[in-house]
Amino acid sequence: MKEIYLDNSATTKVCAEAAEKAIQMMTECYGNPSSLHSKGFEAQKEMELARQRAAELLSVEKDEIYFTSGGTESNNTALFGAAKALCRRGNRIVTTAVEHSSVMESAQRLEKEGFEVVYLTPDSSGHISKEALTSVIDKQTILVSMMAVNNETGAILPIETVRRIIDRAGAPALFHVDGVQAFGKIPLKLKKLGVDLFSASSHKIHGPKGAGILYVRKGARILPLHYGGEQEKKLRPGTEAIPLICAMGEAIEALPPMDRELAQMKELNAYCREKLGVIQSVRFNSGEDALPYILNFSVVGIRSETMLHYLAERNIFVSSGSACAKGKKSHVLSALGLAPERIDSAVRVSFSRYNTKEDIDELCKEVANADITLARSR
Repeated sequence: MKEIYLDNSATTKVCAEAAEKAIQMMTECYGNPSSLHSKGFEAQKEMELARQRAAELLSVEKDEIYFTSGGTESNNTALFGAAKALCRRGNRIVTTAVEHSSVMESAQRLEKEGFEVVYLTPDSSGHISKEALTSVIDKQTILVSMMAVNNETGAILPIETVRRIIDRAGAPALFHVDGVQAFGKIPLKLKKLGVDLFSASSHKIHGPKGAGILYVRKGARILPLHYGGEQEKKLRPGTEAIPLICAMGEAIEALPPMDRELAQMKELNAYCREKLGVIQSVRFNSGEDALPYILNFSVVGIRSETMLHYLAERNIFVSSGSACAKGKKSHVLSALGLAPERIDSAVRVSFSRYNTKEDIDELCKEVANADITLARSR
C-alpha cells in the first residue's frame, strides 16, 4: 500500500541533499567549530555557509542569523529575551489568540510575571485587522509578536502593517514574527518589513529536526536564555549541532523557486477543495485566501481522532491541528468562533512538493468512504 503523507506542516520528509550533508558532517567534517585547528575551521566554514544561505533567503546580513534547536526555542528566546531587555520601557505585549503554543505559553508565562499581554482575536477567516492592531499598540508596548502564516488554517497575518503602526504609536516595541510556516514558502524581506526578530525551523522545509534560526536585527537588543559559552555571540551558547545546521543549509539550497512551488500548491489545494467539496458533511475552515500549503476542513459528525485513525489504517497521514498540541482541542479554531462540532471534527491537510493529484484522489476517496462507513457513530 502506497504511503500518502499529507502532514507537512507538522514535519517534512528530509530531502536527499540534506540527509547526505548530515552524514558527511557526522563522519567526515566532524570537528567542533570552536576548535582552533584545521578540523574545527573546516566545520566552522560549513556552518557559516549555512548561515549565509539562511540570510540570503531572508534578505538580511549573515551576522544577524543565530542558530537554535528549532522554532520553539527561537520563539521562546525572542519573547523572553525581548521582554526582559525592554521591561523598563513599558509593560505591554501584543500578540494574537491564534499563535503557536510556543508563543502562547511564553506570553502566558510573561503575563504571570507581571506583563500586560493583549491577545487579538481574528475574524472567522483568521484575519487580524489593522484597526485592531492600531487600537492596542501604544507607547507602553515593548513587544509585538505575530505569526506570518497560521499553522492550522494557513491564514496569512498582516505582518506588513505592524512596523508602521508601532512607529506611529511611538512605541519602543520590538516586532517578532514566527515565520515557521512561511520560511521558504513565501518571499520575506525582513528589512523591508521592519521585522526585528524572526523564527524559522529546519524540519518544515525538508531539513532535519533539531535545527532552526532566530534572526535578530542589528541594533535590536534581547537577553539570552542560556549562559556558558561564546557560541552564537553568547545569545545561544553551547556547541552548535553542526550536522543538523549544515543539513538545514542544504535544504535551503535545494528549495525550488518559490513562485513555481506556490503555483503547484495552489493547484493541489484547489483540486483538493473541489474533490472534498462534493462530500455533503465537509466544511472548510481555511479561507480561500489562506496559504495554499495548508487546507483545514471538518467532516462534521466524525471526530478528528476517529478520522485520523481511519486514514492512517489506509496509509494516509494527516493531522487534526498542530502536532505540538498532541490532540488537544484547537485554540485556533476556537478563536475563530467555530461551532464545537466543527472543531471536534477538524482535519488539517498540508502539502509539499512531493505530493501529487493522485495523493489527493486517494485522500478524498477515503474521506468519502469514512463519511459513509463511520456514519453510524454520529
